[in-house]
Amino acid sequence: MAELTTKQTGLYSGVLGILDSTLRSLWIPNWLPAWCPTSESQLRAAEDRMLRCIEGRLSKQFVDVGNGNQLWTLAADGSVAADAAAAAAACHHKTPLVLLHGFGGGVGLWALNLDALSRGGRTVYALDLLGFGRSSRPCFPADAEAAEALFVDAIERWRAELGLGAMILLGHNLGGYLAASYALRHPRRVKHIVLVEPWGFPERPATSDQDRPVPVWIKALGAMLSPLNPLAGLRMVGPLGPTLVQTLRPDFKKKFASMFVDNTVSEYIYHLNVQAPSGETAFKNMTLPYGWAKRPMLRRLGSLPPHAPVTLVYGSRSSIDGNSGYGVQEMRRGSHVEIITIRGAGHYVYADQPDDFNQRVLEVCRQVD
Repeated sequence: MAELTTKQTGLYSGVLGILDSTLRSLWIPNWLPAWCPTSESQLRAAEDRMLRCIEGRLSKQFVDVGNGNQLWTLAADGSVAADAAAAAAACHHKTPLVLLHGFGGGVGLWALNLDALSRGGRTVYALDLLGFGRSSRPCFPADAEAAEALFVDAIERWRAELGLGAMILLGHNLGGYLAASYALRHPRRVKHIVLVEPWGFPERPATSDQDRPVPVWIKALGAMLSPLNPLAGLRMVGPLGPTLVQTLRPDFKKKFASMFVDNTVSEYIYHLNVQAPSGETAFKNMTLPYGWAKRPMLRRLGSLPPHAPVTLVYGSRSSIDGNSGYGVQEMRRGSHVEIITIRGAGHYVYADQPDDFNQRVLEVCRQVD
């Protein structure tokens, strides 16, 4: 559910995965769509509720990325109706900022950021990654490298279709991993890479290198659940799903409390993650047991051109290991690599401390222009 960390994914799958296994054994897959109280129209309505507090002008469209696939896209320019023409002229001279959400996320989770980041006369784009949210949900290759390439190719086709020359690319969690992958393949299209709590950077440690050995029962549970998608359990509990999201993730309601007093956020997260699995399956195929990346990004960033600036953003209270940021600095000596720590923020930095996060990102954007 919405950008799970490795620990959260393991715990969640451990509690719910057994239900998935049981239902699979009953051979009733045809029930499952009706079993979940969701639909594309309900996801659209939930997203609309997430975005109802956006004050600036917000355009929405599906962007064709080839092979029958489309990426659902928001564009905010910070204007209101009265100054739309002036805002459009100002945005033309500033490098656009593109936001990539994390695992299980969607464009609605940037609700606390879109107005602030676009208010200075810069167009801010947010898109649902291929296989997530309201974007197309194709069948991804089982091979990790091929799955990653399909994600990245979709982003490049999206950029070309919109006619963007170069961009500031910001990604959170899985979005950070894909932002780095995109920059490696298309370095001339990225003026600055902002990696927010990125997933998939460090190598999987050898068992002997870990502070504590992994208990046998966790290894056994991991082996049992490895064939399942990370969020399979949420679909398996059917009508109990919305209540389960509210129970397991009450923190999301608190993160967006300045905007919503009801269950808007948990309902959006639920409808995001019980649609047909696609990007979720690709993510699973890109991981090793316990959430490590099959193709760690840290060892690959050495081939990024030296002139490409990188900023890494971490929350001071996050469970994500920020040492990868220092690894990037060490690897890219002589290049611009900045590490920002947002005090009081956990993994969801953009929602935990939105004012601080927005200000730091705006500073990066001003440096670009």
